[in-house]
Amino acid sequence: MKFSSLVFPGVTMIAVTYGLARFSFGLLLPDINESLEMSELVSGMTSSLFYLAYCCTIILSTVITTKEGPRRMIISAGLSAFIGLLLMGIAPNGWVLALGVLFAGGSTGLVSPPYGAAISLWIKENNQGKANTWINSGTSFGIALSGAGAILLTPNWRLTYIIYAILTLLILLWNFQAIPKNGTRTKVRFKTGNLSIRGVEGSIPLIIASLTLGVSTAAFWTFSRSFIEVTGDYSDWQLSGFWVIIGLCGVLGGFSGSLVESRGLSFAYKLGSLSIASAPVILSVSSGNWLLSFLSAGIFGCSYIFLTGVLLVWGIRVFITNASLGIGVPFLLLALGQVLGSILAGWFIGTWGYVVSFLLYGLIGIGAALMGPEKIRR
Repeated sequence: MKFSSLVFPGVTMIAVTYGLARFSFGLLLPDINESLEMSELVSGMTSSLFYLAYCCTIILSTVITTKEGPRRMIISAGLSAFIGLLLMGIAPNGWVLALGVLFAGGSTGLVSPPYGAAISLWIKENNQGKANTWINSGTSFGIALSGAGAILLTPNWRLTYIIYAILTLLILLWNFQAIPKNGTRTKVRFKTGNLSIRGVEGSIPLIIASLTLGVSTAAFWTFSRSFIEVTGDYSDWQLSGFWVIIGLCGVLGGFSGSLVESRGLSFAYKLGSLSIASAPVILSVSSGNWLLSFLSAGIFGCSYIFLTGVLLVWGIRVFITNASLGIGVPFLLLALGQVLGSILAGWFIGTWGYVVSFLLYGLIGIGAALMGPEKIRR
């Protein structure tokens, strides 16, 4: 299968599930809060549902992908994202919004493991690392698109979600045509893998690092836009531009695979985790300065996509016989950390304010930098 035939539809599917269905929520949250009269604590709990749904569906997706192959889960991810965005767009209250959040968040868990399996199945081995990291960078394109949509459509968040749902449906149809069925359009047939993580060398450091990174990034994803709106004097285009910067700079994270190959996995992990820890710290001391706030957004966007690419490569190297498990394990633990981190962030902000809370999350990120990958024996 040609590299572009899988990577291009993969990038767009990741863009709509992660960028539009999941991470655009933080950008639109202030307007949603105002319309549905939600407090910061309720917002944090609702946001945590993205990660909770992700945790459940990534387990389901890893199991089914391991047994059946990637196609079914990729199509299910697109359908789940479409339903979630549609429900969020028509939500008359917080309960319907929460249901939409569950579907939207679930789509991201469904989509990650099968693309790892699809790449290992249909892309030549020497191109697999590049394919994985560039499909992963689709998140950045989606975030940038959501920021541009907010600039054009603010403050009509309902219309924004409806448009996102229509775009997701079109991309779902593209993937439906592009992803081969097992044994078709290729001489390679899917072989079931091993789901066990017991006794796998290097799995414990991967699990701890992924969980800690998840906690450390939750506050920025959910509350950074609200932070600068509350503490600074920003226009609507500047607030949306903050989100666009996260997405555009995230595209640079697609080069993580190349850095891993040239400098090693441990160096890439430490560089990424220290960089992402600096983003909430910079924002906490300069939220009223648009230049430094945009700098923190750029660092966070680039570092997040970079780090997820590093975790992806790390996971596949640890679980070398099962690519879907290698993606599923670190991404599951990343999401579990974000569930906890998002709930706590809403509570911390309500108790201590934005500045102290973001400083705390920066310190957690620094702690994550100390948990690097060990050398893995082949």
